[in-house]
Amino acid sequence: MEVKMRVAIMGSGGVGGYYGGMLARAGEDVTFIARGAHLDAVRANGLMVKTTHVGEFTIPVKATDDPNEIGPVDLVLFCVKTYDTNTAAELIRPLIGSETVVLPLQNGVESPERIGRVVGEEHVIGGTTYVSSKIESPGIIKEIWDHRAYLGELNGQLGPRTEQLLKTFERAEVAVEIPPDIRVAMWSKLLGVSAFTAVCCVTRLPAAAIISCAETSALFWGAMEEGFAVARASGVTMPDNFLDQSRGIMAGINPMLRPSMYYDLQAGKPLELEDMIGVVVRLGNKHDVSTPLTFAMYAALKPYVSGAPDIPQR
Repeated sequence: MEVKMRVAIMGSGGVGGYYGGMLARAGEDVTFIARGAHLDAVRANGLMVKTTHVGEFTIPVKATDDPNEIGPVDLVLFCVKTYDTNTAAELIRPLIGSETVVLPLQNGVESPERIGRVVGEEHVIGGTTYVSSKIESPGIIKEIWDHRAYLGELNGQLGPRTEQLLKTFERAEVAVEIPPDIRVAMWSKLLGVSAFTAVCCVTRLPAAAIISCAETSALFWGAMEEGFAVARASGVTMPDNFLDQSRGIMAGINPMLRPSMYYDLQAGKPLELEDMIGVVVRLGNKHDVSTPLTFAMYAALKPYVSGAPDIPQR
């Protein structure tokens, strides 16, 4: 008989709600850390998850806004927006026991190090996800497409804790893989998301309009090449054919696709700008790699980083 894994979901929005819901459906002992109307709805009615691969389900779940109520767990799924990483890392201290694993499923590539500085780097592994999901309404999570995720030790070694997590996710019918190098997987996602997010947010256009315009397409691929050079300079062994593979992926992408940051920008919400776009500029400067295209788009979006800027009225 399999022993239930004690899991805490730090950040129970689209990503955390989806993975936490799938794990709870499989019988794991899951507690959601949430707030506001979403927390109230989950407490009152349970969590509803609408998926593309196992259908729709509703389950009663444990939920709180206070990690102190939970105590040490086996796994913390860390799914907050990247601009909340430092604050949330402090909040999960009560969840950390001697064997606790923290798995960040966030945008960007720097979260494991940032979380590790707070809770101890020995507790943190690398991870990334391609799931597209959202809070459809309080208490309801809708997974839209592509629920792949990747996890692995940051030193590239295979170990029992990642193998155990893989089996746990497999029982929950979640698509998870352990790649040879989790840093390559994390950077592979970042590079495509960073360039696409930057161009989409600057132009306010979806994928098809970006790729169909020769000049705008050149801007996108130029930003991809800059990011690729930064990854290599950062010591990540990106495959030689990465850009060619990316062109194949873009050829089959949903023509109306826009990244999540676009919707945050339109809604006047804070942006994950520093961890999705600024990181390429910052690490480029660190490693003496020029990133003029990425910098121009980063600079154009910087006034919106904390939400809609307050523009004086004359």
